[in-house]
Amino acid sequence: MAEAPLSLSRPSLGFLHALTQIPRSVCSPSCFPGYRKVLITGQPSCCYSCVTCSEGEFSNSTDMENCLKCPEDQWPNDRKDGCLYKYVVFLSYSDGLGVSLASMAVIFCITTAAVLGIFLRHRDTPIVKANNRDLSYMLLVSLMLAFLCSLLFIGRPATLTCLIQQAAFGIIFTVSVSCVLAKTITVIIAFNATRPGSRLSKWLGSRVSGSIVIICTLGEVVICLSWLLTTPPHPHTDFHSENGKMILQCDPGSITAFYAVIGYIGLLAFASFMVAFLARNLPNRFNEAKLITFSMLVFCSVWVSFIPAYLSTKGRFMVAVEVFAILASSAGLLGCIFMPKCHIILLSRNMNRRTLCEK
Repeated sequence: MAEAPLSLSRPSLGFLHALTQIPRSVCSPSCFPGYRKVLITGQPSCCYSCVTCSEGEFSNSTDMENCLKCPEDQWPNDRKDGCLYKYVVFLSYSDGLGVSLASMAVIFCITTAAVLGIFLRHRDTPIVKANNRDLSYMLLVSLMLAFLCSLLFIGRPATLTCLIQQAAFGIIFTVSVSCVLAKTITVIIAFNATRPGSRLSKWLGSRVSGSIVIICTLGEVVICLSWLLTTPPHPHTDFHSENGKMILQCDPGSITAFYAVIGYIGLLAFASFMVAFLARNLPNRFNEAKLITFSMLVFCSVWVSFIPAYLSTKGRFMVAVEVFAILASSAGLLGCIFMPKCHIILLSRNMNRRTLCEK
């Protein structure tokens, strides 16, 4: 009798392979990386659907029941099967917006320096001597510093720049607005001092106007020192405002102190506007009150518009809004107060005579 073939007496290799395989449900396909399993209501536990991971989450293996969170400085890639480092964002000098604002600041600073040079060269002319030329010099220097101060807001935030940028802005702008207020008060005193029997002539001169500037500036210095000693500004990284981006910015520390600084400047600007408005019709050919009234109107309009624009923006655009407000308000003071005078000095010299002033 012949022997049975060997293939019938031994289990086939395919059968052995089937025995060693783990049973697998064919109800649902596998969920690939980037997806997670979600059980289907009313179906066996082996039946599920695959759902894409939520924003900020990823899955890096098959059939994961829960997605994982990326670290704060990372963000899921497009397939959501891994994490990538977030883009670092701040208002930089390599950015088109940062370059534009920095260029404007430098141009305005050079223009202010040129105006100061014109005033120094023609310091003995009536239009420069009118309304206290020392205050004009001080105002021009403070405007130059204000334009340069805006550069502190551009670039990668650091501990030192965050600490001094808001305080420098507040103090420099307070000096500028205080000079405008002192010039306006000088106009009123000078006009009333010419009346018979007036005792205001002793209040004319640089001492009184200088005292006004110092007293007004000291108020801002106290606010800024209190701010820096209690809740100083510091660098801060915002991981959550924009997807896939880390926003580097200066945290003000105390938003109340920030608005106190701006509010104090606004109070001085409003006082300057009111005093200049009341003195706008005083009969003096070199009366600056009309120019100051218009400049303060521009100044206040810029900063009133700044608050809602600042609150409605984030990241580098928030910084850009503040820089633009600094440049626009400073340029408003420069243009409204000094450009008409430069026009007279350079192009209409016949108007820059004391005899015309007395008419």
